[in-house]
Amino acid sequence: MSSFDVASARERFPALKQPQVFFDNAGGSQTLGSVIDSIVAYLSKTNVQLGASYAVGQKSTALYGEGYAAAAKYINTSAENIVLGSSTTQLFRTLSTALSFPPGSEIVISKVDHEANIAPWVSLAQNTNMTIKWWTPKTKENPKLLASDLKELLSEKTALVTCTHASNILGTIHDIKAIAEVVHTIPGALLCVDAVAYAPHRKLDMQELGADFYSFSWYKVYGPHISMLYASKKGLEAVKSLGHFFNPSATLADKLGLAGSCYELTASIPSVVEYFGPKQTETWQSIVKHEFDLQSTLLDYLNARSDVAICGEKEPDSSKRVSTVSFVVKGRKSRDVVEAVDKATNGEMGIRWGGFYSNRLIEEVLGLDPKDGVVRVSMVHYNTVDEVKQLLAVFDQVLGKA
Repeated sequence: MSSFDVASARERFPALKQPQVFFDNAGGSQTLGSVIDSIVAYLSKTNVQLGASYAVGQKSTALYGEGYAAAAKYINTSAENIVLGSSTTQLFRTLSTALSFPPGSEIVISKVDHEANIAPWVSLAQNTNMTIKWWTPKTKENPKLLASDLKELLSEKTALVTCTHASNILGTIHDIKAIAEVVHTIPGALLCVDAVAYAPHRKLDMQELGADFYSFSWYKVYGPHISMLYASKKGLEAVKSLGHFFNPSATLADKLGLAGSCYELTASIPSVVEYFGPKQTETWQSIVKHEFDLQSTLLDYLNARSDVAICGEKEPDSSKRVSTVSFVVKGRKSRDVVEAVDKATNGEMGIRWGGFYSNRLIEEVLGLDPKDGVVRVSMVHYNTVDEVKQLLAVFDQVLGKA
């Protein structure tokens, strides 16, 4: 896809040919047909153990290597600096077991994050007697992680800071480059970023961002159910190897891979990268422009309703948010709103309710019930403005006219 238009994009996704509107993309995007074909071809023709000298074994090993190379190039790094695994949750937990810090160290953990980037670090701190400092936005009205607020939490004992690039509830984009610069004023301190909710919406460049660890899930970026963790040079050096003693331990995959990079899924990653075409920057600019139209249509409607409270950025500014929009309706449970939409559309309008594994954000920052949570509409570039307008008509039916 050298340049973006929604009609041609939709043709690439087999799932979009059915009468279902997919507005739950933050939980997982639909998969490219080329990715599905790649997986079928691998399992049909090259499904053997890696490293063998016979012909099919050589081809299988080459396809796997090409997957790693494409994944690394996509985020502007080398294959030595990435590892693929089953999920970001799994990769962060594995990473946490491979890091060690001096006694008395401090760790700063964001409360805005998905639990995948909280639980491993709480456990690490408890197991090694580190001090936890919680990075909590100072307001529940459009809460954000600000580099200026982070400065107050840092000390010469800070070893690790963890945060999200974009919240899977709020859609708010955080300035990772500025945050990384603040973290790195502390000698030896590392920054770990969850980009699961950001990666489906923007081009990624590890050299520009400056994070030490950065993870996202390919199954939310139009690919297979596999995830990726990046480590900077400093991050890679800090990771001890969890691999067998007789195996290499130079790359991040050597250290953390643990035979967990599913062969057929790894081999399909070049098909994801190919989708964005040879001029990725231009493609992503087109995608951002289209998603602005999507979120503008939805946010304009929600902002006009006195019975709706938007969680996070209320304006559609693409520099401040991605097209994941969450809200609550006064006097209505989020579950009831979504189930009413299900009933009104025979289940063909796929929105969601809940806390989405961000319970601390829901309860401790936003002050909401973590079980009922929010109504979330998460859009990506293959959604259309017409689909959004269909949803708004259903909201009028379920909630009444604004």
